[in-house]
Amino acid sequence: MKHNFGAGPCILPQEVFKEAAEAVLDFNGLSILEVSHRHKDFVAVMDEAMDLVKKALNVPSGYSIVYLQGGATLGFTIAALNMMRETKKAGYINTGTWASGAIKEAKKVGVDVNVFASSEDKNFTYIPKNYTIPSGVDYIHFTSNNTIYGTQFKSFPKTDLPLVCDMSSDIFSKEINVADFDLIYAGAQKNLGPAGATLYIVKDEILGKSTSPFLPTYLDLKQHVEKESMYNTPPVFSVYVAMLNLRNLIANGGVKAMEDRNNAKATLLYNEIDSNPLFKGAVETEDRSNMNVTFLLTDESRAAEFDAMWKGAGIVGLPGHRSVGGYRASMYNALPLESVQVLVDVMKEFARKG
Repeated sequence: MKHNFGAGPCILPQEVFKEAAEAVLDFNGLSILEVSHRHKDFVAVMDEAMDLVKKALNVPSGYSIVYLQGGATLGFTIAALNMMRETKKAGYINTGTWASGAIKEAKKVGVDVNVFASSEDKNFTYIPKNYTIPSGVDYIHFTSNNTIYGTQFKSFPKTDLPLVCDMSSDIFSKEINVADFDLIYAGAQKNLGPAGATLYIVKDEILGKSTSPFLPTYLDLKQHVEKESMYNTPPVFSVYVAMLNLRNLIANGGVKAMEDRNNAKATLLYNEIDSNPLFKGAVETEDRSNMNVTFLLTDESRAAEFDAMWKGAGIVGLPGHRSVGGYRASMYNALPLESVQVLVDVMKEFARKG
């Protein structure tokens, strides 16, 4: 058995994989890979995939669900263009690579970006807290979880301004109040489904109000809401698997139950990191991510020995991002507690051999 701690396209429940594999061969007589997105069978899939998001996150009325393509990387641009108003100014919090990318793309489309909080001074190893949210801006943007450095917002910015969040790596991992946000976007490939689809949860009030002189039709969320995610051919397979995964999530206790399991996994691994003298955490304790646990060896000369041990235990995907080094245990929803225990056992054995 492999224990998949990979940070990119990641683990999903085995039963979801099996259902998806069956549909590749037979989805009401055709493969899900060849069925028309206009056929009633897939329209039903899209409708359910949107409805299940609302159910899983208790999305209030006045919000629409859209599945697009381009990942959160395109979402950086879509968010900026759709939220741009008369001031053409926005406030951003910079907590790492993906937040930095959002800032860069917003500037490219003409947003006057005010980075009012940043953790760049300490290599993104903490979440900024003592900041003043600017006034006179069109919206506030932040990234809820930092997959590369391993930090996570434990509470969200409080503001009366429109709030936008890239939740790619922790959506559906814990309960949130969707009503606090005007726009949430997230790549599917962490807790929702395979790469290919990008989820948008958009407050209907913000649609059609962009003042950008440059707003291509495909980047206009109003068009996609009106066309019910069918403006062009959607990522059919990714949406189908997302639907299956949301069914599975809800059948197994929903987001609250998943949050409890994720807390248990994080507690187990962080306790070992803190108590084992051969390891140390890579970020500030209070800002540690439950999704992406980053840690280092206290003696780098023993890296080859530790690497051989975890690989021998069937663990994959543990090396840290190339820009950070060390190790990163990504523990998305479908990773079982048993896999975390395997890693902890390896760490304990490593210490005993020490």
